[in-house]
Amino acid sequence: MGVLEYSGVTKRFGRHTALEGVSLEVLPGEVFGLLGPNGAGKTTLIRIGLDILRADEGEVTLFGEPPSHETLDRTAYLPEERGVYRRAKVHELLVYLGRLKGMKRPASREAADYWLERVGLSSVAKQRIESLSKGMTQKVQIAACLMSDPELCVLDEPFSGLDPINVALVTELIEERRAGGRTTVLSTHMMHQVEALCDRVALVHQGHLVVYGHLDEIRRRYSPNEVIVWTAMDLVALGVNATLHKTGGWRVELPPRETAAGYLNELVRNGVLIDRYEPIVARMDDIFVSLVSGGR
Repeated sequence: MGVLEYSGVTKRFGRHTALEGVSLEVLPGEVFGLLGPNGAGKTTLIRIGLDILRADEGEVTLFGEPPSHETLDRTAYLPEERGVYRRAKVHELLVYLGRLKGMKRPASREAADYWLERVGLSSVAKQRIESLSKGMTQKVQIAACLMSDPELCVLDEPFSGLDPINVALVTELIEERRAGGRTTVLSTHMMHQVEALCDRVALVHQGHLVVYGHLDEIRRRYSPNEVIVWTAMDLVALGVNATLHKTGGWRVELPPRETAAGYLNELVRNGVLIDRYEPIVARMDDIFVSLVSGGR
């Protein structure tokens, strides 16, 4: 059973169709990537899943039932449009937000202490939010999302405004959630983070679900049937259809229906001394650009 499931979801705003017939599920314990260009419908999909908006058609279930106060209490949401009480002090704000999630005051204070330490903000606990940098404010909001240990956490552009050190920190926090069996939906334009973190992904474009499935399978599906061969031998002189690659190896386009493993065996049988051999796997950046610019 999926933690969050959409079945034939359609949403219209006047004459504009933001989503049309979208069906997908987020599985327990995974990091699920929700991808798409600006205006694709990602935020609308998130808000419908969390009962902020209602679908015009289709069904949504959260933990196996329609969204309710009980199921929503098991979730947390970091929206792309940030919003905090800027005059509030950092620690007091976290305690307050913990109380809103149903935590007792002592537990909320303890969680606030822990998470400020975890994100490196203990030294600013008594400062007002308005005195913090954009990146520090971002980390306060991430701490607020995670302090109740939600079973499902939806993070919309969580890396925005963060330097590389704090991107690594947030990546570590998301990986820890997966290791602990918690589920995370990650909406981001940072495709290298998608490749590093996500188990499965969905790409939404112009309100339609364009690609959906396991990340590795999607990357293989959109990869060219090519390999890179690192060898001291001149493959062109041996009659191989190869060009030099920027890495110093030979880029080889395989014959139709040839597999990377089969071609490796053929090279070895023909006496080619191979230092390294690697199939070319498409990057998510390239897949994203291809699909949203009209390619399939």
